[in-house]
This record gives sequence, structure tokens and C-alpha cells, in this order.
Amino acid sequence: MFNSLLNSHKKIDCGGGYIKILPSDVDQQAFGGDSPYYIMFGPDICGHSTKKVHVTFHYSKKGDKGENLLIKKNINAESDQLTHVYTLILHPDNTYEVRIDGTKKESGSLFDDWDYLPPKKIKDPSLSKPSDWVDDAMIDDPTDKKPEGWDSLPRTIPDPEAEKPEDWDDEADGEWEPPQIENPEYKGEWKPKRIANPAYKGPWVHPEIDNPDYKHDDTLYKYSNIGAVGVDVWQVKSGTIFDNIIITDSVAEAEAFMKETYEKNKDAEKKALEDLEAKKRTEEEAERKRKEEERKKSEDTSEEDEDEDEDHEHDEL
Repeated sequence: MFNSLLNSHKKIDCGGGYIKILPSDVDQQAFGGDSPYYIMFGPDICGHSTKKVHVTFHYSKKGDKGENLLIKKNINAESDQLTHVYTLILHPDNTYEVRIDGTKKESGSLFDDWDYLPPKKIKDPSLSKPSDWVDDAMIDDPTDKKPEGWDSLPRTIPDPEAEKPEDWDDEADGEWEPPQIENPEYKGEWKPKRIANPAYKGPWVHPEIDNPDYKHDDTLYKYSNIGAVGVDVWQVKSGTIFDNIIITDSVAEAEAFMKETYEKNKDAEKKALEDLEAKKRTEEEAERKRKEEERKKSEDTSEEDEDEDEDHEHDEL
């Protein structure tokens, strides 16, 4: 389990910050975004569309370099200016839990929420749907016949309530014809009734076989060569702080650590931010009033100048 506290005294527009658990042989002097890691965990925020928590595990089999696997679930990240605690818990039974500020946001199985292993079962490649398989549940009723005269009814008819205008001139305007309206007796295109298909066999299900490439692994959770912790930050604004990082095999110890750090200061931090925002609003209102007074003063001065010009013109006359 590990906790990390993230704080940004400026509002985040677009950026991310991740704790990375590193192998002991990583080159710490050259640490960067491309450095190998075991676990990457932290928030990713960009605009209104991206506000999620990344949980990425590196998984390798014997003889290969492995790959970084992203969680398949979406976990919402916090995006205000307050400090938040991001906690990831890995259990020896290959389950996990993600908490934010001590509250569980997601949990589940490593087997289900990451693509560590290929599927246990695959479709039998030697089989395919028989050519005579009937999977149409309904068919047209072969005994249903179109009624006589069905197609003789037009879609539109002349409006029986329309009247020829009094000023209509057949010689000048042509022969008058009433406007067309929808025929209330028109029934549309005829289609036979649908009935249950007596030959229906149901949906064809592709038989499955054991996947020869599947090999179970009970140690997905286990990393035995951890040697360092890295912080990978990218964003368009400065002002983000990571501190009070703890990696431990005790959930109780991490919870106690969070109480001594985050919970001890969160109320005072929130009040300080509220006071700062209130001060900013007061200053903005004062500035708005100052500009409004200057605008009014400028308008009054202009009106006085206009009056003086008019009086001067009157005196000359």
C-alpha cells in the first residue's frame, strides 16, 4: 500500500502527476518519463473531458521485457485546488483498492480489471456456424395475402374543403387545381404478418475450448525488487507539490500516517483557501467600483464640456 499527497495552489488546467514505484537497478540520475517502473499511480486532468486516476502495472513473463498495463475502469480524479490523498492498496489475493482522501473509489480483481493474462477460453477455430443453421426467429406469414385494391388507394388526394379563389383567372393563371392532402384511407406499403419461424434453432453459440496460451499466475500483485520511488509530473502551470509519501505493508499504518498529515491540516487549508478567495472577490469588486466611478466621472466631464461649448456658441450669436 502507498499514499501520496498532492496539492496545487493554482487551478489545474491540464496536467498529470504520478508516483512511480521503481526497480532497484533503475538509473535514478537519468530518471524520466521513459524510465522503467513497476507501478504508476496518480491523477490525470485536462480540460472538462479528462479527470481520471491512472493505475498502471508493469507485467512481464520469463524471457520477455513485459508491458505496462492500464486499468480498464475509469476512476474520477479531484480537480480543485485543495490537497488530496491518493491511496493504492494491493492485496496478496490479487485484489486492489483505490482511495481518495480515505474514501474507497474503486476496487476489484487484478485478473478482471487489467489484461494481465490471455482468456482462459477461446472459440474453437475448427468450428463455424453450419450453413443450414436457421437463426431468424420470425418470418413472413406465407399464408397472408395482400387484400384486393390495397394499392389502388393514392397517398394524397385533392383537398375536398379547398375552394377556387374568386380572383382566379383560368386564362391568365391556368386551370385551378385544389391542393393535395394526405389520404386518410391510405394504408401505406403492404407487408405480410410476421409469425414465429418453425425452423428457428436459436442463436448459434460458437463452442469454446481451453486456450493453449493461457497459464495461470497467482503472483500478479508481487514485486520483489523495489528500490526507489519517482515522481513524474507534467503540466502547463507551476505550483504542484507532492509530499508525505508512504509505502508500507500495513493499511493501518498508512491510515494513521494520513491522519497525522492530511487530516490534521485539511480544515485549516480549506479555510485559508476560502479566505484567499473571499479577499480576491473583495479586491475585484473594489476594482470594478473604481472603474465604474472613473467612467461616470469621465461622462460627467464630457457633458460639462458640451454645455460650455453650447453656451459659447449662444453668446457669439
